[in-house]
Amino acid sequence: MTIPATTLRDRREAVVREHMESENRLDFEATLRTFAHPRYELIATGEVFDGADAVRGYYAASRAAFPDQRNTIHAMHHCDDGVIVEFDLLGTHKGPMRDIPPTARAFTCRMVALFLFDQGADRIVCERVYFDSATILRQLGIL
Repeated sequence: MTIPATTLRDRREAVVREHMESENRLDFEATLRTFAHPRYELIATGEVFDGADAVRGYYAASRAAFPDQRNTIHAMHHCDDGVIVEFDLLGTHKGPMRDIPPTARAFTCRMVALFLFDQGADRIVCERVYFDSATILRQLGIL
């Protein structure tokens, strides 16, 4: 019996699911392995974290502020060069976020992330995240 090879679409979806699940497990080395080149672009804040060291710094800072940060996937959509994910990001503000002291308040924010891939490849080259930062800041009592 021959087992059919998985499609590029299937492999990409599996990589994105592992990426998001490993973030929930706080297994950031596993998350980094889902990238061909680690890069996050946070459109709402204009921040870009490019390269493994910068991305590790982003993980450390975001989890220091929100140690229980996690995501819940709502939908995945496929395009030629990526996977688009609609998800909720949740967390509790228990540590400093830049110069803002912890509020101990929780947030839930609907987001969209574009997981981009080079042509024919099945490792992520960029996660570009779109969200409304005011939604989070209001729930934390900052706005």
